[in-house]
Order: sequence, then C-alpha cells, then structure tokens
Amino acid sequence: MFSKVISLQGFWKSVFSLGIAFIVLFVVVKWAIEGFKMEYFTAIQNPVNTFLGLLLCGFIYGFLVTFGKFRAKLKKDEVQ
Repeated sequence: MFSKVISLQGFWKSVFSLGIAFIVLFVVVKWAIEGFKMEYFTAIQNPVNTFLGLLLCGFIYGFLVTFGKFRAKLKKDEVQ
C-alpha cells in the first residue's frame, strides 16, 4: 500500500506544495508572535540549521498530510 500511494501521479508535487505552505505559514505566525519585528530574522543564530530544520519539518508535514489524503482516496476508489 505504501509504495502504491507514493507512486500515484501528483503525490510528490502535493508533498512539495504543502511543505512550502507549512514553512511560509510557520514563519509568518512565529514572526507575528514576535510582533512583526525585523529582529526576528536577524536574531537567528545559525541560519543554515534553521533553514534545514524548516525544510525537514515542511517535508515531514507535507508527506504525512499528502499520504493520508492519497491513501483515503485509494481506499475510497477500492470500495466502489
């Protein structure tokens, strides 16, 4: 089932788009909590680790949500 789901057309495109959306929303919400001060961006101690961490979290989020969505679609199609 796992390989069947990840091989569906549009799966990886959806993972990528949801991951990017997660990263953007996460940064904007966190920036809003800090009061939209530009110091939020300059206070990052290690920007490379922050960027890589955001990419990893975005990928995990996008993969889990997309996998669930596509798996539900497959199960629905199999029942009918």
